[in-house]
Amino acid sequence: MSDSSSSDGEDDQKFLKNRKKTLTKKKTPEEIEDNVEEIEEEKTFAELGVSQPLCDACQRLGWMKPSKIQQAALPHALQGKDVIGLAETGSGKTGAFAIPVLQSLLDHPQAFFCLVLTPTRELAFQIGQQFEALGSGIGLIAAVIVGGVDMAAQAMALARRPHIIVATPGRLVDHLENTKGFNLKALKFLIMDEADRILNMDFEVELDKILKVIPKERRTYLFSATMTKKVSKLERASLRDPARVSVSTRYKTVDNLKQHYIFIPNKYKETYLVYLLNEHAGNSAIVFCATCATAMQIAVMLRQLGMQAVPLHGQMSQEKRLGSLNKFKSKAREILVCTDVAARGLDIPHVDMVINYDMPSQSKDYVHRVGRTARAGRSGLAITVVTQYDVEGYQKIEANLGKKLDEYKCVENEVMVLVERTQEALENAKVEMKEMDEKRKSGKKRRQNDDFGDTEENSGRFKMGIKSMGGGGGGGKKKKFKK
Repeated sequence: MSDSSSSDGEDDQKFLKNRKKTLTKKKTPEEIEDNVEEIEEEKTFAELGVSQPLCDACQRLGWMKPSKIQQAALPHALQGKDVIGLAETGSGKTGAFAIPVLQSLLDHPQAFFCLVLTPTRELAFQIGQQFEALGSGIGLIAAVIVGGVDMAAQAMALARRPHIIVATPGRLVDHLENTKGFNLKALKFLIMDEADRILNMDFEVELDKILKVIPKERRTYLFSATMTKKVSKLERASLRDPARVSVSTRYKTVDNLKQHYIFIPNKYKETYLVYLLNEHAGNSAIVFCATCATAMQIAVMLRQLGMQAVPLHGQMSQEKRLGSLNKFKSKAREILVCTDVAARGLDIPHVDMVINYDMPSQSKDYVHRVGRTARAGRSGLAITVVTQYDVEGYQKIEANLGKKLDEYKCVENEVMVLVERTQEALENAKVEMKEMDEKRKSGKKRRQNDDFGDTEENSGRFKMGIKSMGGGGGGGKKKKFKK
C-alpha cells in the first residue's frame, strides 16, 4: 500500500513465500482425509425404506430427492444401526437423523423418545423447527430446552411429555437435576449434532451427567461437518458397532463456494471490511468476529455508516439473539455480525457472502463459518481477512484444505477514500458502546426495543458520503451471485 511502512511489504513477501512451503508439506496422519463414500446411483426416499407418511412430509418440505448424506446414512439408520455421519454443512444432515427417528416413533410411539444435543441455542431452535415440520402430519410434539429462556416455561413444556427434546447440554442438566418428575429413563435415541464440539472439553462435565441417566440400550447418532478422531471420546458416547458414513473429506467445503483471502495491514481492517460490504451492497453477508466485544463494536460502526447490520453473540439475551437472527433471516437486515455462536449448523439459504473479519482459531471452524453460504446447491463467496498477525493460522487453514485460495483484488485508492469516514464511525461506535455500558452499570432502564440503534435512519448516508468524497462505492459495481 502506498502509505504503509516498508515492514508491511516485507510481510507480504514472507507471507507468499511461506504460503507455498506450507501447501507442499506432507500431511500428518491426523490430517489425512477420510475415505469418501461414493453414491453409485440416486434413489428416492421410498427406495431407501422411508415410510409413506414421511415421504409425503419430505415432499411438502420440498425435499424431492435425498441428499448424499441422507442416501448414505438412511439405509444404516433404518436398519437399526448406530451412525457416525460426516458431511459438509448445508448437506441435509438434520434430515438424515430426523427421518429414522420419526419412522421408529411411528412404530413405537412414546414420550421422551429422542434427545438431540446441540452446542448452540440457535441451532437447537432450528432443529426443533425441522422436526416439527417433518412431524406435522403425525401429531409430533417437540420441546426446545436451552439457556436464556425461563426455566418454569420449559418445565411446563416438558410436562406435556414431548416425543422429541432438542437441548443444549447445560440447560438439560439443570432440568434433570431440578425439574420434579422429569427423567430420560425411557429414551430410545440420542443424537449429537455438531458432535465434534459436544464431545470436546467444553461440555465434558454436562455430557458425563447426561450419559449416566439415560439408557445404555439405545441408538446413537453422531453428525457433524468435521469430526475429531479421538476414539476414546466416541466410546464415552456408548456407540455399538456404528456405521460410519462420509460424503466429504475431513476439511471439505462445497465446490460452488468461491473462497478468497485478502492480505492487509491490521490498522486498515475496518476500512477494508467497509469496502468489501460496499462492493457487494445489496447482497446479504455474515461477518465473523473473534469476540463478543468486537462483534458488537463492528455492528454499531456499520450502523453509524448507514448499513443495515445486526449483532449476534453470546453476551446478548436469548430474546435479542433470536430477534437479530429473525431480522436477518427475513431479509429485514442485510448484514449479520457475529461470533462463532452462529458458525455451526444454521441454515439461512439466502446468505450470499461470508467475511472472516477475524481469523478462525481452527481449520474446522473455518469450514463451519464458510458453510453458512453456498448452501443447498447455491453459489456463494467467502473472503478471509489476513493481517501480518494471522499468517501462521491462515497457512494451517490452507494446508488442511489442501488448496490455495485466490487473492481478492481490491482497488487501493477506493479503499483509502474510506479511511477517514470509517475511523470516525469507529470512534462514534466506541462512544456509543461506552454509554450503553454505563447505563447498564447504573441500573437505568433501557428502552424496550433498544438494540443499539437498530433503526432505518440514515440508511443512505454512507453511499452519499462516498460520492461526495469522490469515491465510486467500489466503482459502482454491484456484484450479485446466482441463486
